[in-house]
Amino acid sequence: MGTCIRAICNNDVQKSGFELGKDVSLPETNVRYRQNPLQNRGGNPPSKRSVFAFFAGKMHGYLRPILLRHWENKDPDMKIFSKLPKVKDDKNYVDFMKNSKFCICAKGSEVNSPRVVEAIFYECVPVIISDNFVPPFFEILDWESFAVFVPEKDIPDLKNVLLSIPKKRYLQMHKRVKEVQQHFLWHVKPVKYDIFHMILHSIWYTRVARVM
Repeated sequence: MGTCIRAICNNDVQKSGFELGKDVSLPETNVRYRQNPLQNRGGNPPSKRSVFAFFAGKMHGYLRPILLRHWENKDPDMKIFSKLPKVKDDKNYVDFMKNSKFCICAKGSEVNSPRVVEAIFYECVPVIISDNFVPPFFEILDWESFAVFVPEKDIPDLKNVLLSIPKKRYLQMHKRVKEVQQHFLWHVKPVKYDIFHMILHSIWYTRVARVM
């Protein structure tokens, strides 16, 4: 284990033993349609995204209750929920993501969350609230060009942090989300530059870096 390359989703540099420069961060994904993984992807253009920021999820871990305590039913622009009514294919959840400018990806019991990839899948700018989280494919992708990283301690000021992003900057980030989306897509048969090949590339890159 001391010399192997671990490819893991729980990429916490403090608690999981994830080692930068040796291990590979896997993107946690939620494939809703096994026969057609790309079904229903995409979302509304920025001008038609009526929701400013959105989150819904179970109360795993210590962070999400803090998020809800500060923002649930506190501000009409911040659509923060503990749970949405259950409908087929999670349509309520998907519709919110397709119509939101920012999608809050708050960690649960672990630092990772499938919401990060889901946000990219539905072309919503991810807002990652998870200290010590190592983004997948960080060796190649410039995450700060298409995602917002908010320290856990800044949850009370979350809306101001997002409002401080100029419109021009947001539009650039949204465009970049669409550009990097190809790297987070599963296909029934792998396609060049998709998530399957990106994972292999991360392992290769890490191995080469260690040898050198």
